[in-house]
Amino acid sequence: MPAAGSTSSSRDGLGLPAAVLAGLGTCLPVTEIHNADLVALLDTTDEWIRSRTGIAARRRAGDEVSMRDLACEAGANALRSAGLETVGGVVLATTTPDRPCPAGAPEIAHRLGLGQVPAFDVAAVCSGFVYAAAVAAGLITSGVVDSVLVVASELYSRIIDPMDRGTAVIFGDGAGAVVLRRGTAAEQGALLAFDLGADGSGHDLIHVPGEREQPDGPRWFSMAGRKVYLRAVEQMAASTSRVLKDCGWSPEAVGALVPHQANGRIIQAVAERLGVPPGNAVCEIARVGNTSAASIPLALAAALATGQLAPGARTVLTAFGGGLSWGSAALTWPQLRAVHSEF
Repeated sequence: MPAAGSTSSSRDGLGLPAAVLAGLGTCLPVTEIHNADLVALLDTTDEWIRSRTGIAARRRAGDEVSMRDLACEAGANALRSAGLETVGGVVLATTTPDRPCPAGAPEIAHRLGLGQVPAFDVAAVCSGFVYAAAVAAGLITSGVVDSVLVVASELYSRIIDPMDRGTAVIFGDGAGAVVLRRGTAAEQGALLAFDLGADGSGHDLIHVPGEREQPDGPRWFSMAGRKVYLRAVEQMAASTSRVLKDCGWSPEAVGALVPHQANGRIIQAVAERLGVPPGNAVCEIARVGNTSAASIPLALAAALATGQLAPGARTVLTAFGGGLSWGSAALTWPQLRAVHSEF
């Protein structure tokens, strides 16, 4: 049984309907910011940043680039990867919308030429991609739609204080997307189990104040680093353990653990706590930093490019973010080609 405060689901029968991963696309801004670029602005060093975060560079979108621009690029790439021109719905995961209203997903569906399909946003901070995938899988397996484009797109450069060493060195901009289609649990790429949870008692540990909380001055993102680190390791490991149990997989059998790319030390600590073999935890944070909800699809594309993901590999995705929220998903990796572009 899942722990209190969590919801876990799995599909034990191989003939049961399942959402199947059919396409993967990513998009990064063209501008790359290296640690050396930040040293000149902040009281820090390259060694300090690397030793505490594992980050060497991150991407920054220009003022003319919107979150929806990156989302459309990643979504179009995912459709190309899947060999599809249309899908039955769009779910967008973002914590950095371009505007409070309306949601970005309907416009993304329109710009991609998908017609009048159901489209909506999910806000679960760094857990957003897993939450959005779980929602999309539910729409598919319940028969509401036959396929969904799941997009995660973030412009954290819009909400980070550029002079705050604690956050400015960590976060980057980017987008990733997947296409999920209806299939069976026997297929490679089938999403076999999900685990979701949240604990609102920690709502202030990862926080952007609202207008009523801070009526004057800029409202920047803040994070209680040490407390978040401890909670992230604990909840990501526990959530992953639950989906492994649902699938009947041992940690030693996991071919690829793909965590939210929050911090290199968190990724290592989660893998060690679980007992996943060394080298099987995907870490892409050095090149792109923490891209919040977009980090898992970006890490999947990087692992695919380096051969760390192979067809049939038992793969687990896990994330932790503001809310506090967490989630994990398990699948066998399919045969597919990721499509990437820069904007």
